[in-house]
Amino acid sequence: MVYIVGLLAAVLLVLTLVVLNRMSVFTKGFASPSASNEPGLANKINAALLPIVFVLGSIAGVWSFMEAAPKFLPDPSSTHGKEIDTMFWWFMGIVTTAFFLTSVLLFAFSFKYQYDPKRRATFYPVNHRLELAWTVIPAIIMAIMVFMGWRVWRDITTEAPADAYVIEVTGKQFNWIARYPGVDDNKLGSYNYKLIDATNEVGIDLSDEAAFDDVISNTLYLPKGVPVLLKIRARDVLHSVFLPHLRVKMDAVPGMPTKFWFTATKTTDEMKAETNDPKFEYRLNCTEICGQGHFSMKMNVVVLEEDDFKAWLKTQKSFLATNTSYLDRVPARLKAKAMKYTESAEEAPAGESAPEGEAAPADSTAAASGATASLR
Repeated sequence: MVYIVGLLAAVLLVLTLVVLNRMSVFTKGFASPSASNEPGLANKINAALLPIVFVLGSIAGVWSFMEAAPKFLPDPSSTHGKEIDTMFWWFMGIVTTAFFLTSVLLFAFSFKYQYDPKRRATFYPVNHRLELAWTVIPAIIMAIMVFMGWRVWRDITTEAPADAYVIEVTGKQFNWIARYPGVDDNKLGSYNYKLIDATNEVGIDLSDEAAFDDVISNTLYLPKGVPVLLKIRARDVLHSVFLPHLRVKMDAVPGMPTKFWFTATKTTDEMKAETNDPKFEYRLNCTEICGQGHFSMKMNVVVLEEDDFKAWLKTQKSFLATNTSYLDRVPARLKAKAMKYTESAEEAPAGESAPEGEAAPADSTAAASGATASLR
């Protein structure tokens, strides 16, 4: 062990000598470029380039922003989205102003105090006023930004209103599954991950009678003007729910359900008209790298008028009605009630789902007006 330590010490000593030798060679480059100690041509060229680079860089930055502006997201399609956008642009303004001012000082001082053999440097080893200024001013600005962010976050993460409609979204490699509480109530049934199989992909627990009318969909339908409580789950790995136009983003964490509530303010058809894009679609994307198929993990989202949403939901068969073999998993004391859902589904005419981005048919809307359950 002693020999090893000695050998390492010798190696470190040699490396230190090599580094010191290289430093001495490097520092020779700082010698005066001429016997007259006048600044060299390269120094003058670099100094002249400073204001040119600053002006051209500023122009390029402004041009880049204006060129990209048409591709920014349109105005938010949710009530809380306006608060988020306002906060974002305030922060961008503050940061951009600070960046521009510091850049002006950086380039101006570098140009003004370019190398001059006749100038002697002035040092300020202690300047309490200067230190106080560059500490207190940024601290106040940061405190204001933190307070603004906290206030917006507090407002959008409060408890959902009592009349919020509940929808569950479950992420799995590599798609999303939406679950609705059906038209009889606004209560989702229980779930159990141990019950997950190829058909029951979200683990609906049919021992809970509230699950009898739960509806499964591969497209997320949302009502306009109604608070929606989005309950978020992950079945395997970490995912993230992102609805960019609605300004909704929340991680989906295995074993730890999360939630986010919001109110949509524009239907899909209204967004098509606003963006002048007949192919416009809302999308739910996964923004957490979750495996090889992450790039394809997305879900179509359709926002409908409240009555049209009710009509669409009324045409949907429950999970139990489309998978009657699962009646065997219903407790005996609840089997009679569960049978009513499957029988009514068989007697009712098969409903057509509303096309993505289009309102439900008028006759469906009329039929939905007599529904016993209300979203409010």
